[in-house]
Amino acid sequence: MADWRTRSHPWHLVDPSPWPIVGTLAALIMAIGGIWYMHGGPIWGFLAGVAVLIVTFVGWWRDVIREAQTGVHHTPPVQTGLRMGMILFIASEVMFFFAFFWAFFHSSMPILSRVAATVWPPEGIIPLHAWTVPFLNTLILLTSGATVTYAHHAIRLGDRSKFIKGTALTVLLGFIFLGFQAFEYIHAEFKLTGGIYGSTFYLATGFHGFHVFVGACFLAVCLFRGLAGHFKPEQHIGFEAAAWYWHFVDVVWLFLFVWIYWWGGAGYHFG
Repeated sequence: MADWRTRSHPWHLVDPSPWPIVGTLAALIMAIGGIWYMHGGPIWGFLAGVAVLIVTFVGWWRDVIREAQTGVHHTPPVQTGLRMGMILFIASEVMFFFAFFWAFFHSSMPILSRVAATVWPPEGIIPLHAWTVPFLNTLILLTSGATVTYAHHAIRLGDRSKFIKGTALTVLLGFIFLGFQAFEYIHAEFKLTGGIYGSTFYLATGFHGFHVFVGACFLAVCLFRGLAGHFKPEQHIGFEAAAWYWHFVDVVWLFLFVWIYWWGGAGYHFG
């Protein structure tokens, strides 16, 4: 394997790639297809855009993984840049969820809005009991945060076996969480279209569930890369980014549990 120290500079000059323009085309197809569908057209236009987007993801990430395996491109300065990029991405995600929390608080607290509900949850809404499935899901995600940390420490020590076990358990817990969330949605007695409570609840928890799905897929890819021997104690930036993302998902869920499930349903007296 080549060594980056033999080069005249530590930076990675990226080769010309088709994926930025292909991804842009995918977004354009999705936008046109989505608008067409919302005006009574078929959904296949939007799905075609989604298919092109998935191809973009697979191709682009495949290229990045190949770059990481050369021993030349992902130098320490490049790894620092990749870490900073992941930190900025997570910061943007924090702002994304902040908007949902603000919508919930704005609607539930009369001090923030003259038109806010004076009773929360609104009359006729039976919220989900925080200390049933939501609390179980909290324990599941907290456990998954411990297992991904276990896997991270294992790869830093060069223990591939423990890394694979910790990562596999984290992925499993992530999909168990999604299963319980689906169960919760099926049995909820309010709908997305049932008013401000339902819309803010499902948008916040639904987008979090989508992030759990993305994080579980992210870690699943890292699991297969670990089985292929891609990660080393001194170079595992791909898994490190996945672990950071998973911890972000954990923290967001804690805020969701406390504010939307527990505090948000405190005005309802369960029989």
